[in-house]
This record gives sequence, C-alpha cells and structure tokens, in this order.
Amino acid sequence: MDASLRIELFPADLDRAIGFYQRLGFRLRGRTDHPRYATLLYGGVQLGLAEADPVPPEQRSIPSGAEIVIEVGDVRAVHDQVVAAGVVLTDELQERPWGLTDFRVTDPDGYYLRFTNRRGA
Repeated sequence: MDASLRIELFPADLDRAIGFYQRLGFRLRGRTDHPRYATLLYGGVQLGLAEADPVPPEQRSIPSGAEIVIEVGDVRAVHDQVVAAGVVLTDELQERPWGLTDFRVTDPDGYYLRFTNRRGA
C-alpha cells in the first residue's frame, strides 16, 4: 500500500509562516489566496498551511500540542543552515541518551518542530 503524509498547520499570517518555513529549508510548491493556503516541501515532507484565526501559541506548545519530527540525513548541516538563516532555536543541537542528535524550533504560531538524524546516521 502506498502512503504519504502531509501535515496541515493553521497559521494566523500565511506570509509570515511561509517565510519562516522557507528559512528552515522548505520550498514553496504553490499557494492560493482564496482560500489563503500554501503547500511547502522539505524532501519527502509535505506541509500545508491554511491561514486561520489566531490561537494562543501556548495552546500548541509541548506538552499540550504536538511535536513535528523531521528526520534528516545530516542534522548538523541542517542545524547550521537554519542558524545561518537567522532562525532562533528553542533547543540547541544535542546528542540524546537514546542515540539521536537533534535540535528544536518553534514557529511563529507556536508549532514545535524537531529536526533529528535518522537512526544509524
């Protein structure tokens, strides 16, 4: 069975969200203005952004919200690219006791993302 995953988020400001995710390395695939919606890609990760009424960011933060985990081949290189793009990290690059290395960011609407290496990478 073929399957893929697209995550849809609901930012209060579509243009601000697009800019943030492009600084993380996502590529804009397309957008519409009626409704205000954009699709972004990061490798095989598809992200939909549908502009919506604002929600307090703390409602989306851990542990009440969700953690979006993006597994990459070279987490150190991704980290360096994200920092060079001026993104403020929520948690700095760390080696974890369970054998992974990761860093975390929070988008302007409070969504929490973790970039991590693939196991064995």
